[in-house]
Amino acid sequence: MSKAPAFLCLPYTRGQAALTEPLNAAIIAVMAAEQKPVNILGIETSCDETAAAVVADGRQIRSSVVASQNKLHEKYGGVVPEIASRAHIENIYPVITEAMAQAGIGKDDLDAIAVASQPGLTIALVVGITAAKTLSFMWGKPLIAINHLHAHLQSAMLSEERLELPAVALIVSGGHTSLYEANSPLDLRLLGSTMDDAAGEAFDKVATILKLPYPGGPNIERIARNGNPKAIRFPHPMLGRDSLDFSFSGVKTAVLYYCRGQDMKGENRIDSMSEQEIADIAASFQAAVTDVLVKKTKRAADKIGARTVLLGGGVAANGALREAMQRMCEKSRPPRRMLVAPKPYCTDNAVMVASLAYYKYKAGLFAPLMLEASANG
Repeated sequence: MSKAPAFLCLPYTRGQAALTEPLNAAIIAVMAAEQKPVNILGIETSCDETAAAVVADGRQIRSSVVASQNKLHEKYGGVVPEIASRAHIENIYPVITEAMAQAGIGKDDLDAIAVASQPGLTIALVVGITAAKTLSFMWGKPLIAINHLHAHLQSAMLSEERLELPAVALIVSGGHTSLYEANSPLDLRLLGSTMDDAAGEAFDKVATILKLPYPGGPNIERIARNGNPKAIRFPHPMLGRDSLDFSFSGVKTAVLYYCRGQDMKGENRIDSMSEQEIADIAASFQAAVTDVLVKKTKRAADKIGARTVLLGGGVAANGALREAMQRMCEKSRPPRRMLVAPKPYCTDNAVMVASLAYYKYKAGLFAPLMLEASANG
C-alpha cells in the first residue's frame, strides 16, 4: 500500500477555523466585481468512488477524474467500508492532481474547494473532507460543504439554463431513494424517502440471489433485456394511496422466496434454472421497482403541481427506468419535461459536487475548517 500523501497528515486545530472568517468576508466583497469564470474544485469520496473535478460557473466541465473501486469490492458482492477508505487515501492525491492537470489550471486559478460531506460512509467521507480542508487552508480558498444527494440532482440540471419550476426530483441510488420538491438548486424540500432497502441496494441484493456479478444493477438490466417483465408478479409496494415513501425489502424477499422457497425452506433453484428463467426473474423484478418509482414520482408531481421531473443517482442510468419515466411525463396533462443526468454523471462523481457548489459560492455559503463528515443527510 502506498504511503498517504503528506497533505492528508497535516495537523489541524480548532483555532484555524477563525482564519476562514476574514477570508470569507474578502471573497464576498469581491464576488460582485468578478468578471472571470468561477472555477471550483470538487471532491467526492462518499462511498467507493474517488473523484475530483473542476467546473467553471457551475456548468462548464473543465475536468472530471474518477477512480473506481469495483474490482476491489467485486468478490465481496458489495462495498466494504474499510477497503473503500484505504483506497480513497491511496487515490485522493493522484486524482486531484490529474483533475487540476486536465483543467489546465493551478491553485491560483481556483475560487473555492468543494467537498461532499454528507451523507455517506463516514470512514470514506473523512478522506475527501480532510483533503479539501487541507487544500482550503494551504491555498487560502473558501471551503464549501455539499450534500451528496442534492448534488445528484444537480447532475440532471448541468445543461439546463432555464428550469421550469416547481420540479419534483427523484434521487435513486444504492443507498438512497428520495423524492424532493425543487424550487432552485439550493431550495429542496424532502417529500419522501426509503424506509428500508433503497432501490439500488435491492438491485444489488437480487443480483446476488441470482448469482450475477457485482455491481448488480447493470447486470440485472443487461439480462432483463431478454426476459419477460410480466412473467412473475412480484409485489409493487405503494405503502398507501398518499404515501411518497419507498420500501423495496419486500420485493427483494419475494425474489428470494421465489428462488429458494417460502421462508427459504426449499432448495436453491438458481443453479437448475435456464437462462430464460433467470432473465424473466430479473425483468419482472426490474419492472416492479420501476413501476413503483414512476408512480410515486407522478404522485409527487401531481401533489405539488410540478412542471419538470428531475432524475438522478446511479439507478437513473437504468434504461427501463428512464424510458418509463419519460412516458409518464409525456402522458401527463399538461405534459411534463423530464431532465435526467447524463449516464456518466449518474454514478458518484465530482462534477455534480463542483456544479452545486457554484450556487453556494454565489450565495456566500461557506463552511468552516471545523467541517466534519456526517453519515446522514
